[in-house]
Amino acid sequence: MMSFLERQFKISERGSSVKTEILSGITTFVTMSYIIFVNPDTLSKTGMDFNALVVATCISSALATFLMAFLANYPIGLAPGMGLNAFFAFSVVLGMQIDWRVALTAVFIEGVIFILLTLTRLREMVVNTIPKSLKIGISGGIGLFIAFIGLQSAGIVVKNDATLVSLGHLRGNLPALLALGGLILMAVLEAYKVTGALLIGILAVTAAAVGLNLSALPESFVSHPPSIAPIFAQFDFSMLNRLDFWVIMFTFFFVDFFDTVGTLVGVCNRSGLLDENGTLPNARGALLADAIGTTAGAILGTSTVTSYVESASGIAQGGRTGLSALVTAVLFLAAMFFTPIVRIVPSYATAPALIIVGVYMMMSLRDLNFDDWTELAPSILGFIMMPLAYNISVGIEFAIVSYVLIKILSGKVKDVSWLMAALAVIFVVKEALF
Repeated sequence: MMSFLERQFKISERGSSVKTEILSGITTFVTMSYIIFVNPDTLSKTGMDFNALVVATCISSALATFLMAFLANYPIGLAPGMGLNAFFAFSVVLGMQIDWRVALTAVFIEGVIFILLTLTRLREMVVNTIPKSLKIGISGGIGLFIAFIGLQSAGIVVKNDATLVSLGHLRGNLPALLALGGLILMAVLEAYKVTGALLIGILAVTAAAVGLNLSALPESFVSHPPSIAPIFAQFDFSMLNRLDFWVIMFTFFFVDFFDTVGTLVGVCNRSGLLDENGTLPNARGALLADAIGTTAGAILGTSTVTSYVESASGIAQGGRTGLSALVTAVLFLAAMFFTPIVRIVPSYATAPALIIVGVYMMMSLRDLNFDDWTELAPSILGFIMMPLAYNISVGIEFAIVSYVLIKILSGKVKDVSWLMAALAVIFVVKEALF
């Protein structure tokens, strides 16, 4: 078995070990596991069956992550995307009064188009044509975004109508204080280079929450997976002749396309998986895993499946190969039978891990060339816009459009590839029309 794992995933070649990869996979799963309940809770508001959605979420996540392990050999987990599921439920179904079966059809068609584009290498070209400086900015921006999400999940940063965000009330706020304690514990363990520091911190905060009666132990640790028949392959093609259907499909397509590109570029840049030219080896396999995952997810009955930035938590623990993703996939399958255990881990237990991971990814900014404004300004703009717009795709849009404009206006037209120019035009048209 060890020999097979070594041959398949090239563990030693990437400077890792089986133990490290297993810990990495567990950490990624624990950090992502909230999706098992958040996704069904969001999509069930459309009238879809909640219990069936739990199973569909687990199976689609496991399948896509399994494909990532074997097609790309990357330590990246995939699952139905947050934001995309909210768009599916609140904008399309509840807002536009479109049946959820029609929305699933749009997701399915998007996935099929993605598969075709990946086989023609167009998506791979987009990933590899992004300049190195922008890849650094995207990586750092995702880090700032993750840290911001972590601070929100912990209740440390809260909504404020006057200033948009502000510091939450900490006095007597046990979840926020536990999150801060977990953050300090993880940072100290990282300083001592303890393997599995993030996982230890998550488990410590969860144990404290149980001890303080903030999180209750379940009566049973095992549950029987319900049927997915109510949502399986429930497609409705009756709206294919209407413009608003294709607007919906394009929105799913656009956000998923660039969320995935941003996540792959950012996470792989920080983990050292990009080659010396700043390109992503095995990009085609990674993008194909994402595309097949979306298509299969729609058949199973869930919204768009995409690569998760939380995968950086496992990479921060040393994960460098697809074995980490394989472990995450297996745990998603097991979660169908052990959902009561997964439910124990509160969001404020995983929040400090997200903050640590965010800091880890922002370290990439030290590789920027601070003497060249044509490279620096677009990178920093993309870095800032991701958390402020709460959208990875928007950050990429601002980075690419500003890069093209600044290069052209600075007399450095030769630095702009035709594909970068085309993307800039597409982004401008997209914002103008949609």
